[in-house]
Order: sequence, then structure tokens, then C-alpha cells
Amino acid sequence: MAVDKVGEPPEFDPLNAVDAAELPGSPDPILAEWLPTNDDPARPLMSLASIDDDGGPDVRTVLLSEFGADGFWFHTDDRTRKVAQVDAQPLVALVLVWPDLRRQLVVRGVAEPASPAEEETVYRARNPYLQQLAWLNTDAFAQRPIDERLAVWAGFLADHPDGFDPPATWTGYLVRPTRITFWSGSAVTAGRRIEYSRESPHGSWMVNVLAG
Repeated sequence: MAVDKVGEPPEFDPLNAVDAAELPGSPDPILAEWLPTNDDPARPLMSLASIDDDGGPDVRTVLLSEFGADGFWFHTDDRTRKVAQVDAQPLVALVLVWPDLRRQLVVRGVAEPASPAEEETVYRARNPYLQQLAWLNTDAFAQRPIDERLAVWAGFLADHPDGFDPPATWTGYLVRPTRITFWSGSAVTAGRRIEYSRESPHGSWMVNVLAG
């Protein structure tokens, strides 16, 4: 695979060069190549799109907690707007982007509550800052003046020298995918999409090659 210059991205993502007949029958091998392992502390950012109560779209950025054969997990506070939206309409979409690698991953699927054991595991894997954030990231905290926020943050940390247990508001969701689209770009030819789709979250995958 050619490289433009030292330190610059390759001319095209390797997936862009794979013949259609050689694509795997499921998205799993590509996901394993594109996404970090679940024990990697550097979790990718992704956009989570949901449907509001008026039928309109809403979107925000969350961390991809884990991924596996069942799908993609994210975690948040159960008092948030996104939780209310996902509970009311579990059809959601996820987007992850790697501009320097000329890659984009789009997932459409159905969200369901994560198991308590999985929620606990993910919380324990978060760094101390994110664990504390799960306790203090509230509207009431955000409305305090900056000096009060700094004092409360420092005081909370001092009161928990041994770390934090998950707050009662900590929750998570598993998104079971029905469509996974890998966009692979290029500097020397057109990008393209490798799209896996199935009728239900437990169905068999079909793969198609589409224009980028």
C-alpha cells in the first residue's frame, strides 16, 4: 500500500482495495481491525443519534465502552435526555470517524439495557476522572459558579480517597446492529462503502458494495 509522504495517511484505506468477492461474510473481522480492544483504556468517541419525542433527530457524543459479537455498548447517566429518548424509541444510530485513516463507521441498530454486571465492569474500567464525573455531572453542578465547581470537585475527590463506586444513576445500553457501514476513503480514487445489513438483530448478514 502506497504512502504519500512520511507522516501522512496512506493513499487509500486497505478496505478500499479489497475485491467484493473477498469480503468476509460478517462485519466482525473488519470491526476487530478498526476498533481498539475492550481492554484498551483509550475509548473511541462516537456520535449517538436518537429520536426525540416530537419525532425529530437528536445527536450527541459518547464513548464506545465495549464492542463484541452482540453489538456496541455505551454508558451514561439515567437522568439524561438521551436515555429518555432511547427508552421511548430504541432505534438508534452510531458514527465513529478516523479522518487521518480515511475511515468512517456507521451503525444502525436497536438499543436495549445493559446487564448490571456489564455496567459494573465498564465503570471499574473508567479512569478516576470519568468515575467522578458520573457522580457530579448534573445540571445543578453545571449551574454553580466556576469557583464553587472547583471547590466541590476537589472536596468530593478528597472525601473518596479509595475511589468511587458506581452511582445509582449509572446505566448502559447495548446497541444490537441491523446495519453496519464501513466507509473507506482514498486520495487517488473514489471512496466506497462496504455495507452489512440484516432484517433483525439476530439475523444473517448480507454484504453489499456501494458508492462512497
